Amino acid sequence: MRFPLSLTAGMAGYIARNKISPRPEWQINNAGEPDPNNPFKILHGDKRATPHPMIDKRFPLVLMLEPLHACNLTCTGCGRIREYESTITEQLSLDQCLRAVDECGAPVVAIAGGEPFLYKDVVPLTNQVLARGRHIYLCTNGMFLRKRAKEFTPNKRLYFNVHLDGLEENHDLAVERKGVFKEAIEGIKVAKSLGFKVSTNTTVYQETDMKEIWALYEFLETLGVDSHQIAPAYGYSAVNEREIFLTRDDILEKFKDIDKLQQRFPINNSPLYLDFLRGDRDLPCTAWGNPTYNTKGWKGPCYLITDAHYKSFEELMTKTPWETYGRGNDPRCEHCMVHCGYEASAALGINGRRGDNLRLLKWILG
Repeated sequence: MRFPLSLTAGMAGYIARNKISPRPEWQINNAGEPDPNNPFKILHGDKRATPHPMIDKRFPLVLMLEPLHACNLTCTGCGRIREYESTITEQLSLDQCLRAVDECGAPVVAIAGGEPFLYKDVVPLTNQVLARGRHIYLCTNGMFLRKRAKEFTPNKRLYFNVHLDGLEENHDLAVERKGVFKEAIEGIKVAKSLGFKVSTNTTVYQETDMKEIWALYEFLETLGVDSHQIAPAYGYSAVNEREIFLTRDDILEKFKDIDKLQQRFPINNSPLYLDFLRGDRDLPCTAWGNPTYNTKGWKGPCYLITDAHYKSFEELMTKTPWETYGRGNDPRCEHCMVHCGYEASAALGINGRRGDNLRLLKWILG
């Protein structure tokens, strides 16, 4: 199977329950004022003419938990170390992290950053989230994995998710340091030898050669890597260097043959989301499906755009003016096709077609 049975069954049941009876306190539409200290704020235009089909049935699928934003690298496409420069030395407490996990209730937690291995409580955090029955993707650049993997215990619900944007030369160029690719590969080898599940995460930029991604996946196959995630780069406000990022037309061109890649390798992105990337399906953004919690609070509206930080998850769900975001409503959303906004829409079956369920079942069984 492409995913552990516990994740597949748990997510299916969770989605079914919440689609039938979503928590009513999360469905109130009470848009708050934007954060006056936000340097990337924008004045929204008219409200969405056609309401989002899930606007009144909002619930989260994956929590993006960022215990810190400090990192040992300065990757070209990373906005965190730039947007949160003033708070780069701050870390969430273990209790704050666990409260966010409980408050949100999402069945999957992506522990990110920054570099999560720099977080002082990363091991107890991982253990306590697993003890709550959640699935974890610990998102890392891989440079600490070789030395620290033995501090963790293998678990079918835990993945080390290593970021790799290409083979050695191009990956090291993207992260602005030589030797990173080799160290990440050594970390993967150690993790696999210890019995851990390992996935990789790849961002596709203007200069990315998709043939190189194929070669990367062939190489990772020899190491026993379990799965891959892939998504187009998005030029959000903190790193809006358009020459390295992709327009919507660029994305459609880059991902036109993505089906061949998915048929050959265990890619975690759903086939419905990949349809969207190659222009064969339209999906609305479901940003609330992947909420982000960090040292400043609940980040609104999404992982990539910051118009406010909220003290509680309920405030994020009820005070964010969801209807003013998305393509055609906010210019910052115009070229975004990143999985944190659209994979949730695919999982929820929005704009579904006859045969989608059978196709998804075949994909899950891998």
